[in-house]
Amino acid sequence: TWGSNLIDYRIDNMISLERFNEHLVYDPEVEEAIKNRKPVVALESTIITHGMEYPVNRDTALEVMKVVRENGAIPATIGIIGGKIKVGLTPEEIDKLASSNKSCRKCSRRDIGVAIVKKENGGTTVSGTMLIAHLAGIKVFVTGGIGGVHRGAELSFDVSADMTELGRTAVAVVCAGAKSILDIPKTLEYLETQGVPVIGFKTDFFPEFFIPCSDSKVSARLGNHSILKFKQCQKPKRSVQK
Repeated sequence: TWGSNLIDYRIDNMISLERFNEHLVYDPEVEEAIKNRKPVVALESTIITHGMEYPVNRDTALEVMKVVRENGAIPATIGIIGGKIKVGLTPEEIDKLASSNKSCRKCSRRDIGVAIVKKENGGTTVSGTMLIAHLAGIKVFVTGGIGGVHRGAELSFDVSADMTELGRTAVAVVCAGAKSILDIPKTLEYLETQGVPVIGFKTDFFPEFFIPCSDSKVSARLGNHSILKFKQCQKPKRSVQK
């Protein structure tokens, strides 16, 4: 138990999305890009805090940001530093998270309020990054593999928070499918129930993170010259989830 009614009260209040906005701190370049409607790509930070060892985690994060820039967009790596939600981590802040990864909190939607109140450092998961990107006005988020339905979930009920976030948050997630240790058919069934379009880029089959395709089909396929069509696919979801 927390042992403090005051802390419990503050956590309850931090859970409201309106109060999350009070704790967003923008990198100046990212803030300007959002205001001027320039292309911005959100990036998660659990790959930094929980995915790799130092300094590979730091170098990988910086390399991904470089790739985003080389393709004409502004990278906005999202994470939590000292209880502040940073929209656009600097290289120094990335190094701080990377080198202190053992003490960082893994932050899905559920954990962000606690990290704010306790002034912790944290890496944001797919669900946490989606939520913050949406609040910040960033429409596209790139990650490696999403979470999903675990094998044996009919007994354990072990389903990633990414699944419900994908169904309720209007951010396009570009990824390499779900992690291959998961139950892919059940993951796709769950996404269908949540109303999430699963669109394959030049493929009819759902990838499994390290594996380019599985036996399961995506709900639609887009090719090389389909960016405008992709934007049109997003519009119905955004018109409902504003």
